[in-house]
Amino acid sequence: MTKSILPVKNDYVFKRIFGDVNNTDILAGFLKSVLDIPEDEYEHLEISDPYLLPDKKDGKAGVLDVKVYTTHGKVIDIEIQVEDKIGFKERIVSYTSRMINNQLVRGTDYTIIEKVISIVIADFVLIDENDEYHNKFVFHDPKTGTTFTDIIEINTLELGKLPDENDLSDLWDWMKFICVKEEDAMAELDKIAERNPQIKKAVGVLRQLSEDERERELAWARERAIMDKRAEMMFAEAKGEARGKAEGKVEGKAEGIAEGEIRKALETARNMKDKGYPISDIAEITGLSVEEIEKL
Repeated sequence: MTKSILPVKNDYVFKRIFGDVNNTDILAGFLKSVLDIPEDEYEHLEISDPYLLPDKKDGKAGVLDVKVYTTHGKVIDIEIQVEDKIGFKERIVSYTSRMINNQLVRGTDYTIIEKVISIVIADFVLIDENDEYHNKFVFHDPKTGTTFTDIIEINTLELGKLPDENDLSDLWDWMKFICVKEEDAMAELDKIAERNPQIKKAVGVLRQLSEDERERELAWARERAIMDKRAEMMFAEAKGEARGKAEGKVEGKAEGIAEGEIRKALETARNMKDKGYPISDIAEITGLSVEEIEKL
């Protein structure tokens, strides 16, 4: 029996597709749809740490962003995030800047610095100021529009802003692929794949991963690890609020902590159910009953 399609938004699955040394043609096809750099930069792509993947069922091991060096040494980092976090934009800037610093050693000339590029794929609204699903940021003067330097470039791809209607760009096709979560949607992808050989190969890799029981276990383990971490943070937050109430430091919260935590658990369960996670896993992570989850 054919198994359900694994979500490409799972960062383990994403790296197995785009961060595999055997799939540099897939990676190049995706990068070309996002970036405006010379064609010859894609002739040789070196993937850094391609094997640092979770290799145990707790899903906690490994570096799951995709770091790439182009033909002439440009540094590209690709990461996928499914939920917003406090200070996320600042972390992106900090990490991108660190890619500059990592190129320098004592006594080196600053002119040797190669361009660094971050590509952040977000499953939430990251840029509130516009409705564009792709934004590119460099250092520039907002008054004159003059670019100071493009040595640092940050690209944001927001899946939730992707229009339903195809805008005939390769990037729309790739983001549609990343958004796929059900077998029914694969028929549309097959049509896209017919005009894009890299996406066709990516669809094939996704199907192979989805049929492999070990790959499925590692993908779900990664999801459980993320959900467990979220649950720990929710518990710590609730515990802190409870302590604050006991000490008279929290005021004006008539609905109480329990009600707020139930809402969070229901929201988490609904999101996991929409993504096709097993009901038993959702119940284990959220603490809700199977009956409650089935009603969502």
